[in-house]
Formats: sequence, C-alpha cells, structure tokens
Amino acid sequence: MGIARWLNRTVGFFVFALLDIADFLLCYTYKTLDYFLESERKPCYCSSPPEAKAKTEKIIVSERGGYSKVVSLTRSKIHFDEISDTLYSRGPSLLTRLSKLVRSVKCFNYKGLIMRGNVVESCDHHESKKKISKGKKRLMTLNSTVIEKSSTAPRWSDCHCSFCTSWLTSTNRDSLFVKVQQPKDNKKARENVVFIHGFVSSSAFWTETLFPNFSDSAKSNYRFIAVDLLGYGRSPKPNDSLYTLREHLEMIEKSVISKFKLKTFHIVAHSLGCILALALAVKHPGAIKSLTLLAPPYYKVPKGVQPAQYVMREVARKEVWPPMQFGASVLSWYEHLGRTIGLVLIKNHQLIEFVTRLFTLNRMRTYLIEGFLCHTHNGSFHTLHNIIFGSGAKLDSYLDHVRDHVDCDVAIFHGGKDELIPVECSYSVKSKVPRATVHVIPDKDHITIVVGRQKDFARELELIWQRTKST
Repeated sequence: MGIARWLNRTVGFFVFALLDIADFLLCYTYKTLDYFLESERKPCYCSSPPEAKAKTEKIIVSERGGYSKVVSLTRSKIHFDEISDTLYSRGPSLLTRLSKLVRSVKCFNYKGLIMRGNVVESCDHHESKKKISKGKKRLMTLNSTVIEKSSTAPRWSDCHCSFCTSWLTSTNRDSLFVKVQQPKDNKKARENVVFIHGFVSSSAFWTETLFPNFSDSAKSNYRFIAVDLLGYGRSPKPNDSLYTLREHLEMIEKSVISKFKLKTFHIVAHSLGCILALALAVKHPGAIKSLTLLAPPYYKVPKGVQPAQYVMREVARKEVWPPMQFGASVLSWYEHLGRTIGLVLIKNHQLIEFVTRLFTLNRMRTYLIEGFLCHTHNGSFHTLHNIIFGSGAKLDSYLDHVRDHVDCDVAIFHGGKDELIPVECSYSVKSKVPRATVHVIPDKDHITIVVGRQKDFARELELIWQRTKST
C-alpha cells in the first residue's frame, strides 16, 4: 500500500468516526425539529424495520434470505417493489461498534454466561438463538415498518422556491418534466432520442451541452427528448415515494414513451441513467435502436456476497480523497448528514447561483447547479440506495437480456480519469455484451466526459445513429 493510500485511509478513519457521531446526534435533532415544525416525528433508517412505525399505503415485507419488498396496495393491484437492504443496513458505525464492545464486556459477568454441560455460550449468542427460535416458524414476516404517507408539499428542510415546486402548480403534476427539441415540422422527425441523466443531475446536463451542438442535419431528422427524473429538477418530488426502480420506469414510460407515442427510439444515458436505460431495454426490447451508456456503474459481484452491500462499498468507499469520492461516501452512509447538506445548500441554491455569477462576472454557466442542488434529500437518498446499490443483483440479468434479445448497437463511453466510477465497470459491461464498443476518453472525468467536449460528443452520437440507420 502506497503512502498516499495509507494516509487517505488513516485520515478517513478519524474523519468518518466523527461523522458517525455527528449523524447520531443529528438523528435526534431532526426528530425534535420535525415534531415542532411538522407535528410528528418522521421515521428514519436508523431504526431497525420493526421499530420504524408510521401509517401509509406502503408496507415493507421481509423475505428470509431475500430482499425487502414494498407492497403498494391499490384498488385493483398489489405492487411489489424491491428496496435495497443498504437503507437499513450500512455496516456498523463507530457508536455501534462501541456499544457492542460494552455489551461483550458485560457478557463476562456471571449472569451473562450460560453453562450447558461443558459448553459456555455468550449472551449475544444466546440472544440470537432466542430470536431465531421465535422466527423460524414463519418464512415471511410482515414488518410494521412503513415509510410515511405524507403530503406532496415540501418538508420544512426542503427548498420551497418556485423552480423546485413548479410541479405542484403544473397541470401535469403526475408526469416528469420533459424538454423537447424537434424540427419545426414535427413530421420530419424520423427518429427519437431519449436522454437520461445521472445522479444529482437534470435534463440541463444534456440541453445545455449537446442540444445546441448537434448538426443542422441531426436537428432536422431527430426529436431530442431529455427528462428530469423523478425527484430532480422540475419533476415531481413526492415525499411519500420510495423512488424504486418501478416508480422511475413507470414515470419515464408515462411521461415519454406513452406521451410521445414512441415506437422506436435511441437512448443516451449517464451514470445512474444507465441502469434505467438497461431496464427500459429489457421492458421494450423491440423499441431500442441504440444504447449509448456513459460511465455505467456495473460492478461484478463476487459469489456469496450480498450485491447491494458490495456495490455500496465500491461506489462509496469511506475515503476523504478525492473530493467526489468523499461526497459520495457522506451521501451514501449518513442519512442525516445528507439532509443537513440539503438544508444548507439545496435550500440556498438560488443564492449560491447568484454568488457564483457575481464572482465570475456572469461568465460561468451555472446550469449544473440545477442538477446538483434542485432535488430533495428524500428523493436522492432513496434513489441512490434503491437504484444504484439495490440494482446490483439485477444488472447481470439485464445485460444478458440485452446481449441475447435486444438487437441494437451498444456504445460505451468512459472518462479515463473518472474517480467515481472506475473504467473497469465499462469493460465489465463489454464482457457481458461482447458486441459493445468501449471508448475511453483520456483526461476526462465523470462530468467532463460531456461537459467541455460537447461538440465532439455530439458528432460521436450522430455517427452512432447513422450507423444504426444504415444497418
């Protein structure tokens, strides 16, 4: 291990130990503030499933040896949504480890030991056996855990500005915000391209970079459709949503595929959006004309390892450097610190944008702030865990399906200096889908793979679509 790596881990140990304590204290702080400002204490994921109580139309069912599923009850259907176990189980924090140490010390007293013949069992082992014996008669347990059924109004800690709440006054408040660029005579648009952004981003990631840089020929032949995903930008940000894969897909299908009556379309997706793109390809195999994936977060999960936990530890390693890695770790591991970041930054995104423009004399285009800061903590936290981490067990089957049943061109682009999603992820996709082509862009990272090279990337996309058209 190099000195820099050792230093990163050593400093990280102390930094994250302090963050463990801070998140623990913030848990009680927010429960108190929620009670005074909203007249109720909202459940959080610090509690184990049986301890989190609320009233809702969604309940969580835990299956032995499997994922937890959300059961959504409607008048005609029962929906099962898989939720990531990383929401509740993200590994022991410093305080948890210390409490276990205290319990283990107590177990050495006379009352804590259970003598059975020549066998001495610890109190922890005895307690675990008691828990198993109580539950072994049931293959499925219906927990009292539920995620709150709240109003659509933003919570006190969320942003209340007209931009972030525009969906509440929209006539299409149950649909995603969609930005469309098409020929003046829509009948000339012979093909459609759907753009799906990544985590903490928005449709502006595409509309401010690629849309102005497509050639006149592409603009006259293609209809470009970019969406704000559920919970981002100007799209709905419901407080009662768990932002599961099914919810994200249904909103895209309703707001894009059905609304524009798309029979065939190309997909361009970045990071988190790659997971949704693959899921769409599985559901609509005959409609996909090409798949262009940028920095797909696909990690080969070793056998015998829980997929969601493994992906979380790969994406959100507890390291303080590089900064993007540190940010991902804080947002992934600490529910209440993430909410605090939202309270400080997201609620003040307009001020941040104003100050940025002021200090740069209005020379800096601040469209990325729309994606980074125009969302809610509830939406981002659930999307991060339920889509990026929770889909760890699904991507193998998705890629197998694309390989065997989706007859389309697959192109992958990755920044050579991407510090968040390693280049190996793209090569792993190619190992599953051999016909895929991998383009590693030197000296570019997770964002600059598009931002800063939008003209080049626009030309590359047009070549992919032309090649698809000629085959």
